[in-house]
Amino acid sequence: MAIPDEVLAVLDAKFAVVLPHLDERQRRLYLASEAEALGHGGMAAVARLAEVSESTVARGREELAGGAEVLGRVRRPGGGRKSAAERDPGLVAALESLIEPREVGDPVSPLRWTTASLRDLSRELTDAGHPVSAPVVGGLLRAMGFSLQGMAKTRAGSQVPDRDAQFRHINSAAERFLAEGLPVVSVDTKQKEPIGDFARPGRTYRPKGQPITAPDHDFIDPDTPVAIPYGIYDLGRDSGWVNVGTDRNTAAFAVESLRRWWKVQGCLNYPGTDRLLVTADAGGANSPDSRLFKMGLADFADECGLSITVMHFPPGTSKWNKVEHRLFSRITHSLRGQPLTSYEVLLQTISATRTSTGLTVQAVLDENAYPTGRALTRAERKGVERRVERDEFHGEWNYTIAPQNPDQQHPEDPHDESGPPIPAEATFLLTHPALTGMPREQFEQLVLHLEPCQQVLTAAERRSTGRDGRGRNPGFGTLDHRHRVLTAVLRSRNTVTLTLAAELMGRKRNVLSYHAGRSKPMLAFAGPELARILVFRRTHPPRTLEALKRVIEEQDNEINSRSS
Repeated sequence: MAIPDEVLAVLDAKFAVVLPHLDERQRRLYLASEAEALGHGGMAAVARLAEVSESTVARGREELAGGAEVLGRVRRPGGGRKSAAERDPGLVAALESLIEPREVGDPVSPLRWTTASLRDLSRELTDAGHPVSAPVVGGLLRAMGFSLQGMAKTRAGSQVPDRDAQFRHINSAAERFLAEGLPVVSVDTKQKEPIGDFARPGRTYRPKGQPITAPDHDFIDPDTPVAIPYGIYDLGRDSGWVNVGTDRNTAAFAVESLRRWWKVQGCLNYPGTDRLLVTADAGGANSPDSRLFKMGLADFADECGLSITVMHFPPGTSKWNKVEHRLFSRITHSLRGQPLTSYEVLLQTISATRTSTGLTVQAVLDENAYPTGRALTRAERKGVERRVERDEFHGEWNYTIAPQNPDQQHPEDPHDESGPPIPAEATFLLTHPALTGMPREQFEQLVLHLEPCQQVLTAAERRSTGRDGRGRNPGFGTLDHRHRVLTAVLRSRNTVTLTLAAELMGRKRNVLSYHAGRSKPMLAFAGPELARILVFRRTHPPRTLEALKRVIEEQDNEINSRSS
């Protein structure tokens, strides 16, 4: 009996809707079930409507009749096209030989990586007689235990002794201070930010096709204004304070940032307190080796009546300082993708930083100048050490500076590097024309003439150290301008040894040698007449006071004989 056209029309409509969503095996089984339902002639009718061969429908009937298991896959295991490694048995070995010289990592580890690109490997394999595409090479590498990955900054440097113990020491001290309601702050300097129309990393939501534009090249020169954010994070109140400097990152800048925070926020949030805990890293302006930082803290402690405890994280562990991931990370997020065209823009952006946990930030501008190259005298260094009360556990990292009684006086250090005043008799003796090659009046005029040159050279030397330079004073004592010129002249003429000159002046020889070397370029500004005077005079200059007086006496006698 023929199949009615109405039935065939319904089947045709069903096939058009259902078959495109079925895979090969599902389509075969479905068509076989419809053919069985139609009875005689159903196989041919279904094959014609579905546009498949009758053998396909017949195969489906056999699978249904035999109770085909549910595979959960289109093909049986081993079915379909063979892999490239199976078609070309030598492919994997050839790939291994190519990546062996460029392989990185532990050969025993299951995870390795190669420095060659997939396209390079594909091209070299094809040239070697193994035609293969780059995606196939990627699949083979993954099967061999390779992966595509970036560098991971996880390898720690050399471990500092008692590193973990210092972490626990800081944590216990912070918990103790917080439990007593005392302030605990974490401090550090954030990366410098150039001020101007410069591109910045990060993305922000903008209308489509309207990004913030910036020059295609950033040209940052030494005259470009910079912002130096010094952050102070209050652990107890989850608040941040950022002092944005415009000059240099010095110890004085770090202390001034703390002073400003205390006067604006700290004293209001912690009224009546007389103790403060500061956690800092082991480098930069607040380094534990910086006596200038300790001296500034001592002045701050005297001014505010605070006993300041400072605890430094061991070297190489600054990332665990709270200010880094509680304050600086959020500020970086706020600054993403927008140029810092002015200090005001930077301050407003930092002050707008907020978190869902309640973090608030206040930013202020610090336009003070913080010159570098400040060297402490021995008396100042001794005074700092007297003020520092070091902890029994790693006193170089943990110390307290208490306020000092203003009536307390310390005896003057007899070894102060500035030294006592240079005796007038020594100056009169060393400026004798027999030694300087010029009358004393001419020498005094030379000193006045070279004073502006000395100021220019000093300023140029400071600039040459860079914006963050710490100066070049290696710790030698001070010497006034007049005696610097005198020392430079005596050394150029070699009419007296620096050892004898230092003995007469009451200074160390290395002090005179240092200042003579630094002042020598200044003599070039005195003109050609002085150049003739500064010619090397003596191969064996006097080494004792008696020999020096004989030289002067001989010179005086010679002048007197010529005048007579």
